Amino acid sequence: MKIYDISQKVFGCEVYPGDPAPAKKVLKSMQNGEVYNLTAFSMCAHNGTHIDAPFHFIKDGKTVDELCLEAFVGTAYVAEHHGVVTYNDATEIIEKAKEQNPEAAKRILLKGDVEVSLEAAKAFAASEVLLLGNEPQAIGPQTAPMAVHLALLGADVVLLEGIRLDEVSEGVYFLNAAPLNLSGADGSPCRAVLIDLYS
Repeated sequence: MKIYDISQKVFGCEVYPGDPAPAKKVLKSMQNGEVYNLTAFSMCAHNGTHIDAPFHFIKDGKTVDELCLEAFVGTAYVAEHHGVVTYNDATEIIEKAKEQNPEAAKRILLKGDVEVSLEAAKAFAASEVLLLGNEPQAIGPQTAPMAVHLALLGADVVLLEGIRLDEVSEGVYFLNAAPLNLSGADGSPCRAVLIDLYS
């Protein structure tokens, strides 16, 4: 069994333009003669590797604490792609995932510098995908992400953004990307890992 950490380090992670970056504050330090070390930190829910809940773009959408953990934990399929993902690309990825493992086709992770088109988002949304992951900080065009988010989040497809798949080959893995249980939140950081059960 091999475990791949596909998360960014929180401090120094990528930040979507305009969002506040994570900040760390040392409250207690043994180096300063105190009894223990204690750290406080602040961050945006969408810094680094994180999930988007429907509430991120939908006024009455589900918040993080209302999401079923089944979406974040289970068999997943990693597909490598570069550039814009078209409708045909999305269809091919879904079919290839189903051939490999029907359960893995419910959680698809896109490896590479990808931009999911609106047409591709609709194809993923129609295919009973529970989770769609990608390496960029946002899915869809960075300058106009709303339509793609609405197509996916509106179909209860949760998003896993800012993952790191450099060391991961295409194929089937076990994913654990459970978010923090942030009541009422539109997103959450997570420590996402992929497990290769056959290595």
